[in-house]
Amino acid sequence: MRVTAVLGWLAALALAAGLVLALLVAPRELTQGNVQRIMYLHLPAIFVAYLAFVVAFAASVAYLWKRAAVADWLAYASVEVGVLFTGINIVSGAIWGKPTWGTWWTWDARLTSVAVMFVIYVGYLLVRQATDDPERGARFAAVIAIFAPANIPLVHFSVYWWRTLHQPASLLRPGSSSMPASLWLIVLFNTLAFALLYAYFASKRVAILRAEGAAVR
Repeated sequence: MRVTAVLGWLAALALAAGLVLALLVAPRELTQGNVQRIMYLHLPAIFVAYLAFVVAFAASVAYLWKRAAVADWLAYASVEVGVLFTGINIVSGAIWGKPTWGTWWTWDARLTSVAVMFVIYVGYLLVRQATDDPERGARFAAVIAIFAPANIPLVHFSVYWWRTLHQPASLLRPGSSSMPASLWLIVLFNTLAFALLYAYFASKRVAILRAEGAAVR
């Protein structure tokens, strides 16, 4: 519990500092203007969603191998947080898209692949609730969590594999970043802040699931 509390305080401080950096320190982008600042929320949200889904993959493998309840709890918590951050990414992208593209949504390859990823992981959560036997639900969900990350490269590289309205990746792109250091350093700082928030949420959720498991016994 002490570690969770520390994570909570670190996440709160990092998020507050990241907000100041994004709104007050980062220079105004010449082409897009202030609407570009939503990138400091949009990119960290999807990066940490990827992280959460990769953790869920590893934890699900461990659960099917060892049948360790804590691994299942970590996978469950990670998917919940990953779905939350993917939702934030989709909503923030729509807010950015309206003034930039003139529409809230388009069935662009990047947007469609993100939406598919979101639906897959929502399906993971539904599977866990749809079975009467919690252990069987955990096994079915673990299989989904193991195969679902195959969609992550599709999301990331969709802007290179197909003609899309969405701009190419600003970070994690083949070659080098197209973003000046004054911008991408703030993106990385906010990604760290979101990672701390993920760790805090996951730690709290695992503790709740542990207590629920103890109560059932």
